Amino acid sequence: MIFINSQLTGNANFEKKMKKDISNRDDVMVLVNSFYNHVKRDKLLAPIFNDIAKVNWNSHLPKMYDFWENVIFHTGSYHGNTLKVHLNLNELMPLSEDHFEHWLLLFKITAKELFEGPNTQMAINKAESIATVIKIKLIQRK
Repeated sequence: MIFINSQLTGNANFEKKMKKDISNRDDVMVLVNSFYNHVKRDKLLAPIFNDIAKVNWNSHLPKMYDFWENVIFHTGSYHGNTLKVHLNLNELMPLSEDHFEHWLLLFKITAKELFEGPNTQMAINKAESIATVIKIKLIQRK
């Protein structure tokens, strides 16, 4: 984080913590780890991840690093099928709009707590798009 010193600006009220933008895989890992730490403790989402999907976090997190690194930096590092995973999960437990909205809220809060800048906003925008597409596909299957 960068601190802007009020002595440099001449304004004692201007001191502000400036967050850095997501700029590399290490930043992606910080975002993903922080986000899923929230998810693992969340009353609405934790049961889906832990009890229904039975997520193996040791294998899931590296996939999510690849996924978000690819989303933000177009690395080509992710080779999964996000839609299929969610369609299969929906067969085990119907996913509702509330699930997606809550997931998205946690993602936005986590991203904004840690970072700011164009890559951070792009990640948030992509998360919104991805959640919308998956919700539409789930509705079409009903």
